[in-house]
Amino acid sequence: MTLNINKSITEEELIKKCLNNDYKGQRELYNRYSGRMMGVCSRYINDRGEAEGVMVGGFLKIFDRIHQFTGKGSLEAWIRRIMVNESLTYIRKNKSMSVEVDLDQAENEPDYTFLDDKLEEEELLNLIHQLPIGYRTVFNMYAIEGYSHYEIGEMLNISENTSKSQLSRARSWLKQKLKETEEELKRKFQSYE
Repeated sequence: MTLNINKSITEEELIKKCLNNDYKGQRELYNRYSGRMMGVCSRYINDRGEAEGVMVGGFLKIFDRIHQFTGKGSLEAWIRRIMVNESLTYIRKNKSMSVEVDLDQAENEPDYTFLDDKLEEEELLNLIHQLPIGYRTVFNMYAIEGYSHYEIGEMLNISENTSKSQLSRARSWLKQKLKETEEELKRKFQSYE
């Protein structure tokens, strides 16, 4: 009987393998980061198949440009930035980045305590996926990826004020949807009583 120990290779070893176009190293890099990067692409692109295509294209770019990774910062952050840029490129080519919905401020604040008890993470992500593409893109870049409005403006070729406006509208849209979700959940729970 042979005992095989699955030894995890370090990030530095992984980079060296990818620099040498080592298929096993590339596969290890893909396996290590693809789940999280699929999440990144899916936040920008609603269609799972399209998001996966963008992610795979992003990994091909990573393998082609791994020599550009300077070692400053984490490899995962470098990979994430490529995935965000690939997602934005996809959006620019396939969707309009204009404001798609004009919302008035939500009249009532949702009961976040009630929603916190009843709303699952997946349902919240589904609400974010329903955001119009311009709102969703800016919301993801600002609230999740941590880009500044200046950086978002540069990356999307929009003004800083447009980025702020898109974020404000995304928040209003989400607030309105959360209020509607709260009312729906309360109706369901009242019907059980």
